[in-house]
Amino acid sequence: MQRTAFAAFVLLSTLAPLHAQNPPADDLNRRLIEHRAVEAVIWGMPVVNYDLMLQEMLTKTSGKVNQVLYWSKPVDWKNQMLKPNPDTIYLMTFFNLKDGPLVIDVPPAQGGSFAANIDNVWQMPLEDAGLDGADKGKGGKYLILPPGYSGNIPNRYIALQSDSFGGYALMRSNLESHSDADVAKSVAYAKRLKVYPLSQAANPPPTVFTDAKDIIFDSTIRFDVSFFESLNHFVQSERILLRDRLMLDQLKSIGIEKGKPFNPDPAMQEILRAGALQAKALLAKWYDDGLPPYYPGSRWSAPVFPEVAEAMQAGYVLPNSYPVDRRGLTYTYGFVGIKRLGTAQFYLIAVKDKGSENFSGAGTYRLTLPANVPMKQYWSVTAYDRETHTLIRNMPRASRSSQVPEMQKNADGSVDVFFGRQAPAGKESNWVPTDASRGFEVMFRIYGPEQQFFDKIWKLPDIEKIAAQ
Repeated sequence: MQRTAFAAFVLLSTLAPLHAQNPPADDLNRRLIEHRAVEAVIWGMPVVNYDLMLQEMLTKTSGKVNQVLYWSKPVDWKNQMLKPNPDTIYLMTFFNLKDGPLVIDVPPAQGGSFAANIDNVWQMPLEDAGLDGADKGKGGKYLILPPGYSGNIPNRYIALQSDSFGGYALMRSNLESHSDADVAKSVAYAKRLKVYPLSQAANPPPTVFTDAKDIIFDSTIRFDVSFFESLNHFVQSERILLRDRLMLDQLKSIGIEKGKPFNPDPAMQEILRAGALQAKALLAKWYDDGLPPYYPGSRWSAPVFPEVAEAMQAGYVLPNSYPVDRRGLTYTYGFVGIKRLGTAQFYLIAVKDKGSENFSGAGTYRLTLPANVPMKQYWSVTAYDRETHTLIRNMPRASRSSQVPEMQKNADGSVDVFFGRQAPAGKESNWVPTDASRGFEVMFRIYGPEQQFFDKIWKLPDIEKIAAQ
């Protein structure tokens, strides 16, 4: 019986190449479209990531473009954006420049401060604002110019030329602590932000702020037909840049074409769904393969590939580099582009423990932060859902940080942070809860990093498992 099965396998293996030489035309066409769907997902990830956030604002809140969406308290699990920071106050301005330039007027760092980034629709950074941005904490009027703008630029504005009409600014109003008074202070500072058209600069209208604190704001990447609906939103509202004109035929073959409705029939929907799932599997494999270690042999990595960072800083115009695959991967697990990397903030991510095993929400883990973290502001450590890269749902909190006064310190000044479904006895103040049924990952943030951090004199140890599930 075994010999017969082996013989059949050999026969099929021999015949397979002959069949593959002349596959049916319908099969060939399906393969082509499915492959192009995979490529479209990877290429379009940054703009779909952006569109999902924009659509959540437009459908879940009363907020509109060219206004300010904000969270009046540090975000909790209801904010399902990719890797938000639960230790700051968030503000977002989604802009549309089709009616002309827009001003984002950032207040000086007096009574508060911003760490802010302004991006185009591709989440390519145009500039940073705030303490470590172009205004250096002095405040400034950032003037975002639409594609092809040829009008006058007034003096004393920080002009940013965008190659897309859409985009957004992410503002983080820094917190001293999570106390009610400090949160209120941070929100009050944030509301000094002004957003208005340049055409109304002589007499700016009041900026509209919409609070999203209790809304389930879910911009999780969806690997299904809705991904292509978001991609179609982009194609209909923006122009394809010269660098991406190769994609015109690719998109047309999957039913996305400028000026035409996107209305895939059931057969096409099945192909697109299969392509999206293939892309998901491929991106998940790349992610699991890991980013380059920040320290030799460490499980901590900077969450952006060096070639992606270099290409973003150059506006994706480098003659010999356009890292589409790794850019796509980057925007499956995070959002926003940063112009001045390593100034206002720096991030490290760990997807495995010291023993190179995936984190399980049913286990217990310890991260020991050495004393004297080299920073001007604060550090924080946050747990995220391993599959969705969002805050773990239904958890009472998601992080611990140096802003938390009740955090216990060790005799040498180091701090232990614990992750697991239950806190070790007496360590509740230093505990980040996890879901026992799901895997997780961890991000370390340092705001106002000092040179010792980049010189790696101070080193973040790997996270150790201290109890099995």
